[in-house]
Amino acid sequence: MTDTYVAVANPQDVAREVERQVARGCRTFVLRQVAGGGMLDQERLGAARYAAGLQAEVMLEAPEDVSVAAAR
Repeated sequence: MTDTYVAVANPQDVAREVERQVARGCRTFVLRQVAGGGMLDQERLGAARYAAGLQAEVMLEAPEDVSVAAAR
């Protein structure tokens, strides 16, 4: 299965999006950084983990992934 990328900035919206994707069967989520990995990104990560549940994998996109994606 492929990763589901989440790019919304508001933690509440992140949780809603993750819940929608979980209902569709997704279990791996990658949050795109919106604050350079800072506090907002950490809050978004927590919201996504809570919404995804214990059986899901949730991670914050690595900084090197951001530069590769921007180059595309």
